[in-house]
Amino acid sequence: MKLRIGIVGCGTVGQGFLECLDRKAADLQARHGFEAKITAVADPVRGNLIAPQGLDIRKTLKVLAQGGKMQTVDPRAAKYDGIPTVDIIEAAGADLIVELTPTDIKTGEPASSHIRRALMTGKHVVTTNKGPVALHGRELSELARKRKLHFRFEGTVMSGTPVFSLAERGLAGSSIKEIRGILNGTTNFILSRMETAGLDFPEALAEAQKLGYAEADPSADEGRDALAKIVILANVLLEAGLKPASVSASGIGGITRAMIASALADGFRYKLIAYARRDGARITAGVGPRKIPLTDPLAGIMEARNALTFDTDLLGLVTIEGPGAGRLETGQAVLQDVLAIHHELK
Repeated sequence: MKLRIGIVGCGTVGQGFLECLDRKAADLQARHGFEAKITAVADPVRGNLIAPQGLDIRKTLKVLAQGGKMQTVDPRAAKYDGIPTVDIIEAAGADLIVELTPTDIKTGEPASSHIRRALMTGKHVVTTNKGPVALHGRELSELARKRKLHFRFEGTVMSGTPVFSLAERGLAGSSIKEIRGILNGTTNFILSRMETAGLDFPEALAEAQKLGYAEADPSADEGRDALAKIVILANVLLEAGLKPASVSASGIGGITRAMIASALADGFRYKLIAYARRDGARITAGVGPRKIPLTDPLAGIMEARNALTFDTDLLGLVTIEGPGAGRLETGQAVLQDVLAIHHELK
């Protein structure tokens, strides 16, 4: 079965998704009966085009890797520079839109508008964008349900590590009482380096920036990234109705090397912990640095890794660990969701 796909935002994650499709094409066809046909790309930097005949994925990747524009990929394709992205979504000739624009956790735009237009015009949606899901997840999911469409967002939390599909299938039948986790790889890397290399916070931050884990402006890592993710988890898995603005969040800027050494001597380790728990009908959530015992599964998560522990009524504690970011890793998250929709449509 061939699925027509339009991509909105073809930066690192979009190209990671295309690379997954290219590398796994034969396997996807043999194991899943799946073939992707990329009919449109909309990107403010790389250009817009609509190609009903489908793009050559390998050629597209080569052009983008060389800094080229989408228009040079296929001279037969219609060029749509200067046209609003929402109009390209409507005209994309796609069954499914993959929305991969940068996250804005304050407004959720422009991704929220992109997703609404896709759903309103009868297209399934996959996104890795935390903003729309954290701010408008319930509304968008309900819109998809009413229109008998799929709206999936595995890559919004822990990249390609299967969090929502684990809860949806692997934990089916169990009730989740609490979710606790390390959801930001940058802060976890910094804390790890402060401990193992004896660095002060500014030194560890500089190393994280040099390696590409942290942005030049690291403020997003000061609790806000993990905040968006725990709000999504609470709303989807615990059926909460939380908004990011109503959840307290703090970062690790106040943690010193001396504090880390003292905690370790007492059998504890500092981690930036995001949590959401059910207390009767009430759901509480938050993000902040915590001293956790070395016996806690989350205490052993070092460097830029992420992990989540689910406290369930039937299985007790279940912990999943994996990458929380990365080009191919997040591309794999998109592929997971696309394949899930493909199987549902079959």
